Amino acid sequence: MAKKKGKKATKAPKVAPVDKTPEGKKKDVVSQPMPTEYFPSYVEAAWYQWWEKCGFFKPDFKDKKEEKDFESKFVMVIPPPNVTGTLHLGHTLMCAIEDTITRWQRMCGKKTLWLPGTDHAGIATQSVVEKKLMRERKQSRRDLGREKFLEEVWKWKEESGSHICRQLRRLGSSCDWTREAFTMDKQLNKAVKEAFCRMYEKKLIYRKARLVNWSCQLQTAISDVEVDKEDIDNPKFFKVPGHEKKVEFGVIHKFKYPMKEDPSRTITVATTRIETMLGDVAVAVHPTDARYKDLIGKELQHPLIPERKMKVIADDILVDPKFGTGAVKITPAHDHNDFECGMRHKLPFINLLNDDGTMNSNAGKYKGMKRFVVREKIIEDLKELGLYVGKDKNKMVLGFCSRSGDVIEPVIRPQWWVDCKDMARRSVEAVETGELEVLPEIHKKTWYHFLKNIQPWCISRQLWWGHRIPAYFIKIKGYNPSAEELKKGEAEGYIVGSDADANFWVAARDEAEATKKATERFSKCDAKDISVHQDEDVLDTWFSSGLFPFSTMGWPDNTQDVKEFFPGHLLETGHDIIFFWVARMVMMSLELMDVLPFKTVYLHPMVRDKLGRKMSKSRGNVVDPIHVMEGVSLQKLLDKIQKGNLPKSEHKSAMIAQRKDFPKGIPECGADALRYGLMTYMKQGGSINLDINVVVSCRHFCNKLWNATKFALSMFDKDFKVPKTSASELSEDAKRESISLINFVSCCRPTRSKFPKNDELKSASIADMWILNKLHKCIVDCGEGFTSYEFAKVTTATMQFWLYEFCDFYLEMIKPTFYGKDSTPEQKLCAQRTLYICIDAGLRLLHPLMPFVTEELWQRLPGRDHSESSQDSIMLSRYPMSSASKRWESSQTDALVKLAINVVKETRSLRERVKMLKSNKPVLYVKQAESAKDLSSVSSIIATMALASDVKLISDAKSITEASIRGITGEYEIFLPLKGVKLDELCLSYEKKLENIQALANEIVTKQNEAKYAKTPEHIKVRDKEKVAQYGKEAKTYEDNLRMFLSKMSAEERKVMHEGKIKTTTANIAKYKNALEALEKKLPDKSDKSYKKVYSKLTPKIKKAKNNLNLTTARLERLKTTDLK
Repeated sequence: MAKKKGKKATKAPKVAPVDKTPEGKKKDVVSQPMPTEYFPSYVEAAWYQWWEKCGFFKPDFKDKKEEKDFESKFVMVIPPPNVTGTLHLGHTLMCAIEDTITRWQRMCGKKTLWLPGTDHAGIATQSVVEKKLMRERKQSRRDLGREKFLEEVWKWKEESGSHICRQLRRLGSSCDWTREAFTMDKQLNKAVKEAFCRMYEKKLIYRKARLVNWSCQLQTAISDVEVDKEDIDNPKFFKVPGHEKKVEFGVIHKFKYPMKEDPSRTITVATTRIETMLGDVAVAVHPTDARYKDLIGKELQHPLIPERKMKVIADDILVDPKFGTGAVKITPAHDHNDFECGMRHKLPFINLLNDDGTMNSNAGKYKGMKRFVVREKIIEDLKELGLYVGKDKNKMVLGFCSRSGDVIEPVIRPQWWVDCKDMARRSVEAVETGELEVLPEIHKKTWYHFLKNIQPWCISRQLWWGHRIPAYFIKIKGYNPSAEELKKGEAEGYIVGSDADANFWVAARDEAEATKKATERFSKCDAKDISVHQDEDVLDTWFSSGLFPFSTMGWPDNTQDVKEFFPGHLLETGHDIIFFWVARMVMMSLELMDVLPFKTVYLHPMVRDKLGRKMSKSRGNVVDPIHVMEGVSLQKLLDKIQKGNLPKSEHKSAMIAQRKDFPKGIPECGADALRYGLMTYMKQGGSINLDINVVVSCRHFCNKLWNATKFALSMFDKDFKVPKTSASELSEDAKRESISLINFVSCCRPTRSKFPKNDELKSASIADMWILNKLHKCIVDCGEGFTSYEFAKVTTATMQFWLYEFCDFYLEMIKPTFYGKDSTPEQKLCAQRTLYICIDAGLRLLHPLMPFVTEELWQRLPGRDHSESSQDSIMLSRYPMSSASKRWESSQTDALVKLAINVVKETRSLRERVKMLKSNKPVLYVKQAESAKDLSSVSSIIATMALASDVKLISDAKSITEASIRGITGEYEIFLPLKGVKLDELCLSYEKKLENIQALANEIVTKQNEAKYAKTPEHIKVRDKEKVAQYGKEAKTYEDNLRMFLSKMSAEERKVMHEGKIKTTTANIAKYKNALEALEKKLPDKSDKSYKKVYSKLTPKIKKAKNNLNLTTARLERLKTTDLK
């Protein structure tokens, strides 16, 4: 069957070879042929398992002795991801940065420990398991009971909780997994108990009934930093978890309270949360306000709870008589300002809410109803009573639970609190004095703001999963409180002997200790009457995370790891948890260890999409790192949206976004390209607006490394010996004699005097010297980038060296040495050694960023030990040092070759202008100015790179007899002979381009001359003006080229070409006339019903045909009047 015309045959996708290395064994790169190109799945197979099995990630891999010198070690703990988590781009960036730093420090010879772990994630994990139980068994946690439920959580953790760690391995994270920690481990639980008890004994942890941020959806208190606040300027409806209807916020309701003695007299109050009026106990007015002065102290009638006692009170702190009605309703148990007012006036604190956000018995007839349903019902009831005044828009700040999205409710509850003031002061001083470095420095402002304004930290959580609070409530049979105790309880608003009474709580490491402390505290009571019961609540997850830098080392025991690996050196994490975690680690370490947990804090930015938007499932712009590493089709991306937990109403917009961003899916890029791509964005400050195409380009970079190394391997003879000269350490000769590689005299010609007889590079060519100098610069830039945490500087330097210096130029420069007949064995050997040094050092420079491909290629270089027992790995080799490579530094060589490269670039530009074929290799003429540096020593480089048969340096252009095109770069004029170039075809091509560009410019100018153009928006006018200017520049370039081409043609050649153009143009006119007539014939008579429809369809085609005819006719007129001279 014949193939259909017009369709290109689709290439079959290339299949990656499959690596069959047994798990944990070293990959065999000798017997397996090197694949023709780079395949991430093949390259990234087997290496990680071998690294881990060999124990390369352990700090004592080579040296078992204790390292006491702080500077000879590098210690960092991982920000423990949630045990419920799956890999996202935030984790990926964190791992890319931390593994890069760790590998670099390891290659610099330091004893490194990057300690991994996971966080128990109290709220998140409990939620996951609760949903699983309900889905599979239709049971709640309360149906099971605490003990059985916790068994289910541990079971889930063992089965599914290590998924995130497997994904971290997939990225190449060189953590010491033998030390992997889990924040609920027995040892870490011991540390939590010890920390709590010590801080309790210092009175830094205390129990008190205060207002907390209550999440009704999660049924637990959360800390201030876990509340997301949103400014609301105008009325707005929000979806609140647990409520079917959206709830309106950004409004203020006004209603009246009648006086009990005279209901006809009322006081109008305003509130944004009218449902809290069920907990009102007073109305406050200013003591000097004449409107209410006579009402102070009198009782009010609560319209919905008749038995409620309320009165008018005077308060000059809370009330501003000029604001609103000058009267403020007081709900001490549900508002922070009212709480303080209630304490001042000893008012009752009436809690309205059950844990789930429904009303309790204090709400009267509204008991059992949801809080925002009650809001609507109260408005209806007040309207019926004639007490509802109305509502107005009101600017407000609304707090949301960062985990559930629920609207936060202030609720009074007895909880455990941490007094952070002194710890915060010390943490501020540490940064101010420079003892603790925070990078980038822009985050110091956030550090100071949070710690200088720190509030007591609520550490109680009403959950079952987590570290159960090591505090015990004391119960005493028949206890009779003293008058003093009763007086204190009344003053502080609690009942003596209740769970709000801090005196009836003790902190203890176990029940026996708690019982002992209780009997000592209440020594006058019979010990038999005393019992203790552990608090049902658990600690805030961040409490145990705050101990992570030293609890993971074995504290509170004085372990070997505590002695050797604490404190650490660096804490790297996202800037969004600077106060959640970083500040708390510093505070708790200073308090419990009296030392900073690390010396430097490096905070990475948030990863956003390429447009700078936060990634969200509803936008469809979330990128799964696994998809980037392994590749994914568009269909699978769309399927994931439909099968995920995104609401169906948002499927359409998310799928549109995916189709737009990834029309062909995401190609397989591998872990190396993803890591490197992310690191290219790592400049201090600002968000990362990730474009996946950047990662794809990094995958192409990996392929370039692959091909360059493959080429280099083909240049090494079987008997090639690895040079002793290295970029990682000085050779003995260099150390002893402290000589430079090459010295230059004023004429820039190398002299090789004072070289030791055994110098391996004594026959180095200028090309060799140039690339070694470039390698030195790359090493310097990488070192500076790592030490300053400017990782983008490292990626820029390595890409510049590999792509634009080594591959684009050096490999081309040395081909004549290997393939030519004029090179000597010594020159070839020197080129081989230089090639090896560059590949070896270049791979080492890249290894911290790209661990897999660099190991694969490094193992293929000559001189490697490929035995099964070999532990020869690039990750254990030394990182290139500028002190070793400085001997190759030569500004003179660099300047000279730079001039040669400029000549090459200009020549390539000339060749492109005249479309010269690669096979066409004319003699290249270069005219040097008198003051210019002589290029004779680099003429062979120019000839090779510029595809010239020879390079002739001239002083007078008149000596050139051939027709040539001229270019200029600096002090050099370049003349490229045009032999073999079809100038007539070039002229026709450029004329067509000129006409097209002039037509585009004329189209805009015509539009600008129309009267209605005056109404065009200003930004479009500016854009049009810029376009016309740009088209003018392009047209001038084409005209200049045309004149130049014509000037190189003989009169006869111009005449033949001109006649051909007239003939072609005449034929085109006839063609366009026929096409126009054919279209016009298709138009029916105007009286025909179909006229309008056909006319609208054909009009654009007729206009185009007329335009073509007019342009071609004008062209013919120009051709007829053209002076061929």
